[in-house]
Amino acid sequence: MSIKPFDDKYFMKQALNEANRAFDRDEVPIGAVIVLKDQVIARAHNLTETLNDVTAHAEMQAFTAAADYIGGKYLKECTLYVTLEPCAMCAGAAYWTQISKVVYGAKDEKKGLLSTKQAHIFHPKTEIVGGVMQDDCIDLMQLFFKEKR
Repeated sequence: MSIKPFDDKYFMKQALNEANRAFDRDEVPIGAVIVLKDQVIARAHNLTETLNDVTAHAEMQAFTAAADYIGGKYLKECTLYVTLEPCAMCAGAAYWTQISKVVYGAKDEKKGLLSTKQAHIFHPKTEIVGGVMQDDCIDLMQLFFKEKR
């Protein structure tokens, strides 16, 4: 039995590092990384406040960076790791990138695609994995909003 040096938890930690960068910028702490063949090719976090742009979600920033890195718009062999379940906009963008796999940490009961029973928006070939390091992702979000109150 061989042990894979990099797994979903390893890359989710990278996404959490990005979420902490967002937290430090007073942005909602959501982070994302995109991985191709066990290599992080894009890192991003929410920038909606910084850019005054409602579309500047971590996933959207990561898709743009990954497409730029590989020189093409399709991310067929890539995996997105994101600390929060994607919303409709980000799932729709994931569909168009044809990304192979989406791994998320915490559920988003109000706006997450899977929680709202709209998973069909993801590309039918995209594998979805949830709950990776869920508690760590939830704790960071709760700390952020607790400090806002």
